[in-house]
Amino acid sequence: MVYNSYDKREIDKLNKLQKTKIIYYDHSVFLFWILFGQSFYNSIYQSYKKCKYVISLVPLENDYLFKKWGINSILMHNLQTFEYDLVKPSDLSSKEIIMIGRTDDGLKRFDLGIIAMKSIIKEIPECKMYIIGAHNRDLQKLIKHSHLENYMQFTGFHRNIGKYLKSVSLHIFTSIAEAYAMVLSETKIYGIPTILCGLDYLSLAKGGTVIIYDDNPETIAKEAIKILKDDKYRKKLGKETRKSMKKVRNNLIVKRWVKLLITFICI
Repeated sequence: MVYNSYDKREIDKLNKLQKTKIIYYDHSVFLFWILFGQSFYNSIYQSYKKCKYVISLVPLENDYLFKKWGINSILMHNLQTFEYDLVKPSDLSSKEIIMIGRTDDGLKRFDLGIIAMKSIIKEIPECKMYIIGAHNRDLQKLIKHSHLENYMQFTGFHRNIGKYLKSVSLHIFTSIAEAYAMVLSETKIYGIPTILCGLDYLSLAKGGTVIIYDDNPETIAKEAIKILKDDKYRKKLGKETRKSMKKVRNNLIVKRWVKLLITFICI
């Protein structure tokens, strides 16, 4: 059984089963529990200590914290939305930016990217930003208040975002905490450079990314302008980000899962 929820009572009950082998799939990061409340943060990891196998998506947790906390974990990548070998990367010729995610989740901080656009269009008037996500009234008010209606577009929710990724040149990722960040893997497969606000602990953080360590929209804008204005630099980042995804192709991830399950069953 593979269990991927966070109900402490359920985990404690499952740990008592004698004949059922369970792999606990932890698709969160400890920073979420610090944000959500210290008591829950303590309790969930206390339960993980009693689990035989925990899948971790975060190198910092798997390689350091979990070992310190006495949690037996194995580092994995998520299966990818797109097949690496079937994707034709963006040619990065446009002046288009993309942001992707749940627009109603305050932890995603779309407002930082919107405010950054005010400075970006002063230097690059032809620049446009697409927000792939459900229409959000508060964000739309911010766009209108910032006089950015002609420079920004909500696309609505889409299951297949490939048609947008094949033409944009920059991804801005402002989330305050992530475990794996599928949107990062999706843009990287298409060879699109990304500006990350922190998040340097992610397994996909390196390669074709620019990491900034503050929450200032002006800092985001400065890096975005640099990337969009410098064709050579942008394409260099694009090659790096695409290359970094070779190690997480789905066929390699499946092989790792098969090896894990066979080993687990035989124990």
